[in-house]
Amino acid sequence: MQSMLTPITAALIAVITAAPAVAQSVEERLKRGDAVIRDLNRGQPQPALERMRQEFPFLAEATEAYALGDVWARPGLDGRTRQLAAVAAFAATGQLPFMKVHAGYALNIGVSEEELKEVIYMITVPAGISRAIAASQVLSELFAERRDERRPR
Repeated sequence: MQSMLTPITAALIAVITAAPAVAQSVEERLKRGDAVIRDLNRGQPQPALERMRQEFPFLAEATEAYALGDVWARPGLDGRTRQLAAVAAFAATGQLPFMKVHAGYALNIGVSEEELKEVIYMITVPAGISRAIAASQVLSELFAERRDERRPR
């Protein structure tokens, strides 16, 4: 058994020392998270995140660095796909305030109202019609708010 540990240990040490450092500073992750949110939110900071930063700074930092800077900034999905997936997940789990925020981001980056409606239709199968109805009501509110913003005053 001892002879097996030595080559395994040596191989692990070789891999660890040869691998480039992947860890990044919190500042780098926060900067990446800020860039993600501004891309989604028409160049503006996210108001809920800024409010959270005042009373719950650790939670705001974790959200910006991990959720946005690490997860949302990953390669592999384009912004449209990422937003549609987020809307579907939040709607299906009943997290309607988060669904509304991400539906707004989806609209900001070019997803149409019709596409968002289709996502809500889709969640009737895995999440049930009551979740879809609740999500449709919140989505209707968002659409109305957006239309009101576009009306000349």
